[in-house]
Amino acid sequence: MSSKRHILTAVAWPYANGPRHIGHVSGFGVPSDVFARFQRMSGNHVLMVSGTDEHGTPIQVLADQEGVTARRLADRYNRIIAEDLVALGLSYDLFTRTTTANHYAVVQELFTGLYNNGYIFTKTTKGAISPSTGRTLPDRYVEGTCPICGYDGARGDQCDNCGNQLDPVDLIDPRSKINGETPEFVDTEHFMLDLPAFTEILGTWLKSKAGQWRPNVLKFSLNLLDDLQPRAISRDLDWGVPIPIEGWSEQANKRLYVWFDAVVGYLSAAIEWAQRSGDPEAWRRWWQAEDAESYYFMGKDNIVFHAEIWPAMLLGYNGKGDRGGRPGTLGELNLPTEVVSSEFLTMEGRKFSSSRRVVIYVRDFLQRYSADALRYYIIAAGPETQDTDFTWAEFVRRNNDELVAAWGNLVNRSISMAAKNIGAIPEAGELTDEDRRVLDASKAAFDVVGGHIDRSRFKAGLQEAMRTVAEANKYISDQAPWALKKTDPERMRTVLHVALQLVDDAKTLLTPFLPASSNKVYAMLGGTGVWSAMPRLEEVTDSIGGEEGTSTYPVITGDYADSEARWESIPIRPGTPLEPPTPLFAKLDPSVVDEELARLEEAAG
Repeated sequence: MSSKRHILTAVAWPYANGPRHIGHVSGFGVPSDVFARFQRMSGNHVLMVSGTDEHGTPIQVLADQEGVTARRLADRYNRIIAEDLVALGLSYDLFTRTTTANHYAVVQELFTGLYNNGYIFTKTTKGAISPSTGRTLPDRYVEGTCPICGYDGARGDQCDNCGNQLDPVDLIDPRSKINGETPEFVDTEHFMLDLPAFTEILGTWLKSKAGQWRPNVLKFSLNLLDDLQPRAISRDLDWGVPIPIEGWSEQANKRLYVWFDAVVGYLSAAIEWAQRSGDPEAWRRWWQAEDAESYYFMGKDNIVFHAEIWPAMLLGYNGKGDRGGRPGTLGELNLPTEVVSSEFLTMEGRKFSSSRRVVIYVRDFLQRYSADALRYYIIAAGPETQDTDFTWAEFVRRNNDELVAAWGNLVNRSISMAAKNIGAIPEAGELTDEDRRVLDASKAAFDVVGGHIDRSRFKAGLQEAMRTVAEANKYISDQAPWALKKTDPERMRTVLHVALQLVDDAKTLLTPFLPASSNKVYAMLGGTGVWSAMPRLEEVTDSIGGEEGTSTYPVITGDYADSEARWESIPIRPGTPLEPPTPLFAKLDPSVVDEELARLEEAAG
């Protein structure tokens, strides 16, 4: 693979109205990190960006309930979410937030470019109002029956059953999600994004992705083209990015719609990263170079925003819709190379729901179990191309049978025997055909596993990596070095050398999936320096939420270029001292299943 690829890893922005659960990170978090870590190991230039999505009525509603400002609520959950994602080992170059002055400026620039090119217009629409409070109800806070497919539970912005865009006024028997009352609909003027002006160019672009995108994502996206409607991009709300047009920017209760500002975050985060890196123009290498690539990771409920609306916004800013135009002041911007969407993860047969307490928060999970055990489960049994169900029984089984008994056992038995009998990595003597076969197979796995990860087939990549672990375990059992200790000590040394090379290769193959435990194996084998760098929190300052003055808040970043990790078989060094190893993973008692199910039932009440 070329070492010169520039790859933007654009990760869906978690919404800052509460801590994230494992269903969230199975969609956007772990798959994107596996991808980014592999690409860095392959020598590619990765920029992995995201942040907390902090505007919109849901945060305002929750803040009102708690008696705090929307800003204070966003501050709290921005920090909690950032801490949890660091604990999970997600290697963001920058994880920021949508309330920064930089984000406001970039969002307003995108709006201005679209407006100047004629892709934004004003329209008087019917807005939902809560009769009891007089406040605007956002589209997502109005529920009812879908007028297209009859699904009861459609939201005011789209129906999750048929995927069509909706307006709250279209719903049959609409009701407020906040208190169940029937909303009133009143006239209100808003800005609209003229999505129909991009139907033709979006269709051509999407059809060019055949054979490259996951079929479920492409089919869903193409189906949506049949009924593109102008979409509101402003809201009656005082919490959000001000509208940068005279006569509107002064209105305290008119803001850009949260979905419009959130998708611009990928660009604003890249620009912020460049500013913080000391080279303010560095972002352009990922956003404007013809050979740059960009991969967007999210759950399937976000496909419409990333495969339709964000590309339409970029096309409009570039002056490439039906009305033409010219690029805005930032210059022409690249469209996504691929939208990598996962399906949904349920839990013990039920849909994750924080409100109904059918949930396992990342923080709670990581207090009891290792991050790598969760990462492993998400990739091995997660919702890559179809909805899957998280069960505690399957989590315990995979932890014990695959991480402990297969991978952990291979590491332990190989290093233990070499440390006990030799005290160092032994020299290899004459290699047999079987030695060469297993070593060649181990080296060949790099192309196979890497090919899968490069095409976002993470489950297949992990399966192949674990197949090499099984092969290595079989090799050791067949060669029985413990029996050679007295009969043929030279042969024992060769077998242990081969076994340790297989362990080292497997550690490298598993690094994108299991970075923390791979770092432990690297150290056990006498590695020096940092094998695979982990993310860290860094306190930074900016003005937040349009307020005066500056505030301190955390971002996620990391020194990933300092890593020793390379995507290849690296020869082990004979003579490197070895210590008896410590267990790589903890075996879980079967009672964990009943304890966790009881905890879940108690929380759901």
